[in-house]
Amino acid sequence: MTFEQPEILILDTTLRDGEQTQGVSFSPDEKTNIAQALLEHVRVDRIEVASARVSRGEQAAVARIVDWARGKQLDQRVEVLGFVDDGKSIDWIRSAGGGVMNLLAKGSRKHCETQLRKTLDEHAEDVRRNVALARDQGLAVNLYLEDWSNGYADDPGYVYALLERLQGAGIGHLMLPDTLGVMTPERVFTATMDMLRRFPDNRFDFHPHNDYGLATANVVAAAQAGAAGVHCTVNCLGERAGNASLAEVVVNLRDQLGMDVRIDEQHLDRVSELVQTFSGKRIADNAPIVGEDVFTQTAGIHADGDNKGSLYVTRLSPERFGRRRVYALGKLAGKASLAKNLERLGISLSEDQQRKVLARIIELGDSKKRITFEDLPFIIAEVLESSEYHHAELLACNVSSSLGLESTASIKLRLRGEVHTAVGSGNGGFDAFTRALAVITARSDLALPRLADYEVRIPKGGRTDALTECTIVWSYRGVSGQRGAKAQSEFKTRGVHANQVFAAIGAAVRMLNLVIHWSLQESSASEDDSDVIAGDRAARAEARAGRVVAPPGARILA
Repeated sequence: MTFEQPEILILDTTLRDGEQTQGVSFSPDEKTNIAQALLEHVRVDRIEVASARVSRGEQAAVARIVDWARGKQLDQRVEVLGFVDDGKSIDWIRSAGGGVMNLLAKGSRKHCETQLRKTLDEHAEDVRRNVALARDQGLAVNLYLEDWSNGYADDPGYVYALLERLQGAGIGHLMLPDTLGVMTPERVFTATMDMLRRFPDNRFDFHPHNDYGLATANVVAAAQAGAAGVHCTVNCLGERAGNASLAEVVVNLRDQLGMDVRIDEQHLDRVSELVQTFSGKRIADNAPIVGEDVFTQTAGIHADGDNKGSLYVTRLSPERFGRRRVYALGKLAGKASLAKNLERLGISLSEDQQRKVLARIIELGDSKKRITFEDLPFIIAEVLESSEYHHAELLACNVSSSLGLESTASIKLRLRGEVHTAVGSGNGGFDAFTRALAVITARSDLALPRLADYEVRIPKGGRTDALTECTIVWSYRGVSGQRGAKAQSEFKTRGVHANQVFAAIGAAVRMLNLVIHWSLQESSASEDDSDVIAGDRAARAEARAGRVVAPPGARILA
């Protein structure tokens, strides 16, 4: 049996309990921005923003939040933790303009007698006196029963007696903390139900902690029992293992219990990003609702199922949270995953082109953790540019770069069916590679073209693990236009790789295949033209010297 509870209030305590996360301290500006996002955009019912008497800076931050909230008529939703200190916390909160105090009392006999060294009656009298003083000063008062979970388990009689002595004191919400995160959902449900039956005229909140990873489940259990409010933080911030995640709490109350909550889910991701930025605490990529990867389908079979009938779609749709579903690209991707991404790009490829692009994605996935949607245009451009020439194949390559020393490259290359090895050194990894390559091509009487320009770029987004696209412009005296017509011309090749140097190497190998292909065309057109394969004498000399010549203004950046 559960109490009828059509709606439930959500208190977010990111700015108080969440700031007890190790290493987290929000500035006044950061606190104000988070408070505004929570109240105005996410629309939580209440926020707890600070502990009284911490510092003048904290008091100034509370004053700014309250001042803003008053202008929006939201100031009664801003709450501050206070202590049984005969007016000191009250004065601090009133000086900041606050209107609601969450008074901290002892919810277990052990805390009362060991920490305060007071009897139950003495503590109850202290609490009543401070509540009356706060109300006389115009503050609304809620009450935390610190360590209630252990207090109820060890000596429930103490808890009952304390609350009996506080009846009629003018307390709003009685807040039941699982201070050390030791409860299970079954215990939360039973204990919360018991408190509601014994004190039906009171409103109870449940305040979880996540030490056993049960915070969200415990919130659901408290709500099922009839709690009037539940507490949470953005991104599960809080002391030790944190509190319950705001996003998880919202979707579970709505979807699992059918409860009415005021939260605007479209802004959950936004406030999560805001808190990550200000706290410096990044959440896991697979964190429910707000994690970067939670709406990503990685396995090709999932994309296929969605394509054929939305077989892997649940109520937790990305659109519900202002996000979009992503179909991952990598070694587990399939045709359906690629098709979904091409649809998003608005690109149409033939079956053969899709096969080649998918093969390249899988190849890259073996050397890189993740291929992103932003990487895909680079891969498509590389594959579509590529011609199926296999005159040269790089079998192995080792590039070594050191600060203060020349870079070196050792390569093994299959050229026209023969395997060659060479070593080169130069000013950077790519320069070293081209010198080693020139040694091999000179042996085969092939002249490499001049490097005219070199450009490296990564997709937008600033990811350090993004694919690198290297585009090189080559100047070559070879075939241009009609077959056999010699001319000086420029052409581009592209390489794509997670490593910048290897992207450039890929472009260079593609260049070599094109040069050999054109040379064979020229040779077929005029076997007597001996300069066609060897190139001009200057190019031949450069090749034998083991270098690729870059004209003034060209850049070899690798």
